[in-house]
Amino acid sequence: MRAARLIQMVLLLQNRSPMTAAELAAELEVSERTVARDAVALSAAGVPVYADRGRAGGYRLVGGYRTRLTGLGRSEVEALFLSGVPGALREMGLGDAASAARLKVRAALTPALADAGDGAARRFHLDAPAWWRPPATPALLPSVAEAVWDDRVLAVVYRRRGGAEVERELEPYGLVLKAGVWYLAARPVGADGHRVYRVDRFTAARPQEHRFTRDTAFELPAFWERQAAEFARSLLRDRVELRLTPAGQARLRHVVDAEAAERALAAAVPADGAAGGEVRVTLAVESQDVAFEQLLVLGAEAEVVGPPGLRARFVAQAGRLAALYGADGAAG
Repeated sequence: MRAARLIQMVLLLQNRSPMTAAELAAELEVSERTVARDAVALSAAGVPVYADRGRAGGYRLVGGYRTRLTGLGRSEVEALFLSGVPGALREMGLGDAASAARLKVRAALTPALADAGDGAARRFHLDAPAWWRPPATPALLPSVAEAVWDDRVLAVVYRRRGGAEVERELEPYGLVLKAGVWYLAARPVGADGHRVYRVDRFTAARPQEHRFTRDTAFELPAFWERQAAEFARSLLRDRVELRLTPAGQARLRHVVDAEAAERALAAAVPADGAAGGEVRVTLAVESQDVAFEQLLVLGAEAEVVGPPGLRARFVAQAGRLAALYGADGAAG
């Protein structure tokens, strides 16, 4: 630990010299007394660390000294490619590796490129968690991530949707963070095909000593895209018939599943007796309850033709609205 801290101190001074003892202590998460001891140790090892006294003083490297300790380790390289997702890195236990990797890259940059990392950080940021829901980090995520990085078989206990728990040995291929929820793409040992598991449903996860041979043809982004599309389609189990005005056609994709809306509009036919560009469509929906909540947003721009039960709910809702607002719309 101390050797890594000494290297980090040299890299900090190389990039941001001079730095006060307080600044170094904050970066290294140690006391100022420890910073002073580390500076003495570096000087004894031949690293020209010099301490300027006084209000404007601080630690600096003498004579343009530059360390050659800039080689990136495997975990640091892997973390660097994910450094645009700092929250995700911390949750997987890779925050320190990413910090060390960024320092080493800065140390290797020419002066003209020294601010390139800061410029990117000021312009781009990924906020993965969903709105209205505080993110919850699964307690077992670091263990799962360790198995993913090392290609180690993972022994898990998984809680199914109904609450029953099953034991599995998995070949963990990759992690996906979707709207604040972590998912593991894995292949059960001895089974064909990859599956998706919610990490927060693992009640136990232990990386094993033995490794598995990764299928080099497996590509996580393509696999996740297919799984997400299949999942979205599996949710759309019901159908409703709609009559849409031009305004309703333009707004439909914004209130229901966009892909389902596109398919419905692509197969639209002119509505009976339509004079203003109205069309009739068959729309795939998750359920009649969900469709009721979604299509209410369209108001008079969408008429539910069927099924009869859903149409009856809209008729009842229209009656309640008419009674609420009255014929003249005046507040009572």
